[in-house]
Amino acid sequence: MRSQWDAEQEKWLFSIIDVIEALTGTDRPRKYWSDLKAKLKKDSKSYKTDVADTEQLFRLIQSIPSPKAEPFKLWLAEVASERLDEIQDPELSIDKALENYMNLGYSESWINQRLKSIEIRKELTDEWKKRGLKEGQQFATLTDIITKAWSDKTSKEYKMLKGLKKENLKDNI
Repeated sequence: MRSQWDAEQEKWLFSIIDVIEALTGTDRPRKYWSDLKAKLKKDSKSYKTDVADTEQLFRLIQSIPSPKAEPFKLWLAEVASERLDEIQDPELSIDKALENYMNLGYSESWINQRLKSIEIRKELTDEWKKRGLKEGQQFATLTDIITKAWSDKTSKEYKMLKGLKKENLKDNI
């Protein structure tokens, strides 16, 4: 399946034609996409190009009536259910994060240090909020100043140096 990293938007883009071919088994994926696109336009859903980001890809999968798409649909439903549970009980998110770090091979001491750094970052951003700064661009600018002070690179430059795409920079320093 063809995919490309969009460094500007920091997201993966996937070939819709390739996804359709894999999920339907059709020998005419372009025709299938053309017909599906016309149907989606009637339902006020549209795609500007023949690539999709992850969110659009998941919506596309939901639109394809195919036995091959069914496992993806079941997985999406499972993930959505887990996420709703985490919203109701935020401690589940913490437990899941710990499990994910362990599954990625991080040691318990690394995980504990990472959790401490998250706590320290939270204290810092709370202080920024008290002083009237807003999340988003202002936080990103201050984070870049801090990163540049110790690495001589902005956060984006450091991510490029490390070859990171969607991975968390702080997990890879």
